[in-house]
Amino acid sequence: MSFADAAQVRSAQTSVPAPREHSAPIHDAKAGLAAVERATEALYEVVAELDQRALRGPSLLPGWTRAHVVTHLARNADGLVNLMTWAKTGVEHLMYPSRADRDADIDEGAGRLPQLLRADLDAACDRFATAGRELPDSAWENRLAHPVTGVPMSASRVPWLRVREVWVHLVDLDRGTGFEDLPEDVLDHLLADAVGQYANRPDVPPLRVGAVFPDGRQRGWSLGAADATSPSADGAAADVLGWLTGRRSGGRLNGTVPTLPRWL
Repeated sequence: MSFADAAQVRSAQTSVPAPREHSAPIHDAKAGLAAVERATEALYEVVAELDQRALRGPSLLPGWTRAHVVTHLARNADGLVNLMTWAKTGVEHLMYPSRADRDADIDEGAGRLPQLLRADLDAACDRFATAGRELPDSAWENRLAHPVTGVPMSASRVPWLRVREVWVHLVDLDRGTGFEDLPEDVLDHLLADAVGQYANRPDVPPLRVGAVFPDGRQRGWSLGAADATSPSADGAAADVLGWLTGRRSGGRLNGTVPTLPRWL
C-alpha cells in the first residue's frame, strides 16, 4: 500500500482490523507478513501528516529527529530484504554492511525534503512486501544469522522483526500513537520479545513481571534469575512494554520497578 492508498483508506473511514485471535503464531511467515501490512498502513497514516517542521522536530529517541526515524524505517526495510535474499539464494547477505554505514545512511537521508522522505519510505516498504511475497515457502525455513546477536534464526522470523521495528518506531515518532494502540496480538508478542531480550543476562536484576491486557488476560515472566521469592512489578500491558523498551517510566507500574539496561 502506498501513501495514496492509505489516504483512500482514511477517506473511506475504513481500516484493516487487528484480529482478536489468529490461527498461526505471528512468527509464522504468512501471519507475520499480514502483520507487517497492518503496521505499514498505520505508519503511512502518521508519516503522511508530517510536514517539514514536524519532521525536523525531535522524536522520542535521543539525538534523532522524526526524519531520522522515517529514514531508519526505510533502511531497515531494505536491510531485511537482504536477509530474505539470503534465505532465497543461500548466499550470505548481511542486513547492513556495517553499523557505521547504517548510521551514515540515516544521517544523510534525514536531511531530505518531506516528499523525498515519503517516496523513499514507500519504495522501501514496497521492496520488502515484494520480497516477502516472492520468497518460496520452503525458503522461510532456511537459517540466517540474527542481525543483532548473530544467533542462528529461521527466515520466518524476518517479518516479525519488521513488525517490531515499525510499531516501536511509530511510538518514537511521538505523533499520537502509543503502545496501547497496537493490535493485541502484536502487543502480546512484542511483550514476550522484550522480556526475552533480558533473559539470562547478568546485568538484569531478578524480577517477576506481570501484565494485564485490554481483554483482561494476564501474563507473567521472570527477568534475570528471578524465582518465586523475587520482587515483582506489574501493570497494564502497554505500560509494561513501554518500560521494558525504555519508552516509558516505570512510575506507571505497581511494585518494585528497577532501572533496566538497554533492551536492544
